[in-house]
Amino acid sequence: MSAVLVGRSAELDELEDALAAAPGAVLLGGDAGLGKTRLIREFAQRVGERARVLVGGCLELGSDGLPFAPFTTVLRALVRDIGTEGVAGFVPRGDTGGLARLLPEFGEPESDAASGEERARLFEVMLTLLERLAEQGPVVLVVEDAHWADRSTRDLLAFLIRNLGTAPILIVVTYRSDELHRTHPLRPLLAGLERVEHVRRTEIAPLSRTDVAELVTELLGRTPPAGLVERIAARSEGNPLFIEALLDDDGTLASGLPESLRDLLLAGVQRLPEETQDVLRDASGGGTRIEHALLAAVTGLGDAALTRVLRPAVAANVLVVDGDAYAFRHALIREAVHDDLLPGEYTRLHRRYAEALENDAGLVPAGRLWVELSHHWKAANDSTWALVAAWRAAADARKALAYAECLTMLSRVLELWDQVPDAEERIGADHVTVLENAASAADEAGEFDRGIKLVTAALRELEETAGDAGGPGTVGPDPARVAVMLELRGRMRYQMARPGFVEDLRAAVAMLPADPPTPERARALATLGNYVRLSTDIDEARKAAAESLAVARALGDPVSEADALITGFCADVDYLDEDHLAEVEKTAKGTGNQRILLRFHVIKSHFLEGAGRHEEAAEVAERGIELAREFGVARTQGTFLCINQAEPLVSLGRWDEALRVLNHAREQDPPVTTRTSLHVLAGWIALARGDLATAKDRLEVAAEVLRLEMKWLKTQDYFTTLWLKANVELAEGRHEEALESLQPVLDHPGFPDDTRYALPALVTGASVCAESRDSAAEVLRRFEERAAGLQIVGPLQEAHKLTFDAELARARGVLDPAAWDAAAAAWESLGNPYHRARALYRAAEAALAGGDRDAAASRLRTAEELARGLGAAPLAERVAGLLRRTRTSRGGDAQAPLGLTPREYEVLRLVAEGRSNRDIAEELFISVKTASVHVSNILGKLGVTSRGEAAATAHRLALFADESARTGAPAGP
Repeated sequence: MSAVLVGRSAELDELEDALAAAPGAVLLGGDAGLGKTRLIREFAQRVGERARVLVGGCLELGSDGLPFAPFTTVLRALVRDIGTEGVAGFVPRGDTGGLARLLPEFGEPESDAASGEERARLFEVMLTLLERLAEQGPVVLVVEDAHWADRSTRDLLAFLIRNLGTAPILIVVTYRSDELHRTHPLRPLLAGLERVEHVRRTEIAPLSRTDVAELVTELLGRTPPAGLVERIAARSEGNPLFIEALLDDDGTLASGLPESLRDLLLAGVQRLPEETQDVLRDASGGGTRIEHALLAAVTGLGDAALTRVLRPAVAANVLVVDGDAYAFRHALIREAVHDDLLPGEYTRLHRRYAEALENDAGLVPAGRLWVELSHHWKAANDSTWALVAAWRAAADARKALAYAECLTMLSRVLELWDQVPDAEERIGADHVTVLENAASAADEAGEFDRGIKLVTAALRELEETAGDAGGPGTVGPDPARVAVMLELRGRMRYQMARPGFVEDLRAAVAMLPADPPTPERARALATLGNYVRLSTDIDEARKAAAESLAVARALGDPVSEADALITGFCADVDYLDEDHLAEVEKTAKGTGNQRILLRFHVIKSHFLEGAGRHEEAAEVAERGIELAREFGVARTQGTFLCINQAEPLVSLGRWDEALRVLNHAREQDPPVTTRTSLHVLAGWIALARGDLATAKDRLEVAAEVLRLEMKWLKTQDYFTTLWLKANVELAEGRHEEALESLQPVLDHPGFPDDTRYALPALVTGASVCAESRDSAAEVLRRFEERAAGLQIVGPLQEAHKLTFDAELARARGVLDPAAWDAAAAAWESLGNPYHRARALYRAAEAALAGGDRDAAASRLRTAEELARGLGAAPLAERVAGLLRRTRTSRGGDAQAPLGLTPREYEVLRLVAEGRSNRDIAEELFISVKTASVHVSNILGKLGVTSRGEAAATAHRLALFADESARTGAPAGP
């Protein structure tokens, strides 16, 4: 069981909001195992210091539970805490006789028979007890497992909720949604309470894939092996209890259901009539959802008889009606029922399904026919028809752009191949062709590890087949076929950040002769140029793109031409050359090719963001994501385009939108080479908002992924990760580590798109030097030289360069408001509120240093509004702090304690922080001598003899406690 609650932050926030708004009630539902009790426990720990939490649960004792069980538990806990006399002090006239019916400690009831009047008295006493407890502080009453509540408990619960007055009382009721069959007595109570003012009803949802991954990681204590999260998420459907039960101690997914889990799942089934259980066993063979007509054909029952037999299962919430079909409420219920079949029953049942579908293909939708036939024939141990059906199903899946399903079916063909002697004749394709098709499907589905293995097996088999065909002089395997496989493996090795991808692509080109020109060679050259450009060999990329374009135009092949144009465009991105982009766009759209259209959306959104056209970039990327979804490649191309959508949203200050895009991408388990940027962008937002812990978590994941990549593989990943790392270290005041993190940016010029990714890192480097008084001039000079070697193209790079120049001057002690104003204006024209606010803050600092307080205040007011609008707490607090000092420095009527002047009060604050006179002078824009005079005056007014005594006095009197709370956030990027 996980010690950390995962994926329930929204529910916790809702409970805390309800407590803050008390009086009120929260009706909290969810299926068994979703974590209601765990959520309540976490909530109780959170609010335990500011509220009294009373928890009681209902007990399962047949059709009706133990009367008043949760309230008896609550009273017993109160007695342990404050004693019977303490409880008596909270009830009217100390008369606890009414409570004697709930707890023997309060004596004997006045009579054995409880009248309506005595019942009403008990209810009033419980309400008064809660209200008087709430006079000492908020009270949270939790009633768990209300689906087992007896009539008396339900009545008392309804009375309390309906009669809450003004006392800060929150009542939380939890129940299992899956237990609420149609006639369950809790249903009308919930419906009635939901209409009461201040009552909220909410359902706990299953965990998302991201949450499942976090929980599995927590349970294992390490990163889960590839594929485990997907398998356990599919099987558990996001239920935390099921995840914990299905995960074996060795970190693998349990092949069978643990007995305790099986008992939980089958409890509802075993209460049904025997004939209903028999039909449920038949239904379990049809999957989680089964059409009524198909089940009727398999069972041999008519419509009316089948409806009659299944009605109890629907009423008990074991089955739910889904259109013209039935669905098991949870896939694991179906699995548990199906696992109870005896071996002979299992085989005969699936044969009945297969024969029913062979006799009437209309029993299931056309797209499912061959998949279902393959499944049932395989379960019935008929390998031949299972293989044939799987081949047909793979073809249907490919047409539907369902590449993952296509791969599953082709994998089944490969699995059954040796069991069917005439497999090649049955499907009209040899084993290598199946391997090739499976590898291609794996590539499209994002299953690159499997795809690499499939390609390698296909290449090996091609070599072996050619070797077996004859002796000396035997012609080897078809070069074009081999080249296609090498190109495919090279692309997938890149996606997995594995070595050898460039070698595969070069080998593919070498396999294809230049004369005569072929589309295969044009494609291989374009692919080689596209990936080799990600190394430092840009010349090879340019040559490959140029030759690919020449071959494509010689052949009149528009698809190859578009491929070559896109590769050439990427090799030399010019953010001012819109004519080149327009040429590429016209050619790409003219092809109508899905792969080309997606490549174009990638490069166009990249170009627009690099040109500072953030709104357009986000829109183009969003259209590309929609296309990727339509084309069935949302997990691969779609998640990459999420980076290109999130990045401009970050630039525009639409951070919440960006986080939604990033979270959506991460939930789809994107390729390795996509993950780094997703985590870097999320980490930067967290850092800018002051959430240093999350920023460090995201940085750690990004750095771990980056270590899997070769450092020269992808500039935007490498430099942006270093940039985030340095900013985190700067926020923590670790200046030396920050400069060390940026060292590779200085050491590796010449990467593709160097200016775009190096310049922000250089700005951070100059900032570190400005903040670090001990930084060497040599380090600063190296940053300056590296920046001077960059070619600045477009308004975005101009804004970064203006910021760098201003930071460089600040690091050298030159505070130039005009330089920072120019940077702020550049960021304003681009619509980037964060960088504009930051530049305005620095401009205000420089204006203050020059004595222009009015100009400083004006800039700071704008900066504060921008920063607070973004939720950029660290920057907002620094701006607010400087604005306060600007006002204080005016003197006037401002007052300070202990007879100090406002300026002396500011100096004392810095003395209390342990600052030297030089630090104080720099902070307040005064001379060191003036700072010394202020310190001497402070010592005299406080009657102390040293700075240490002055600081101790300030701390003892808590003079700056509020100020510390306001400004304690990290500095941010």
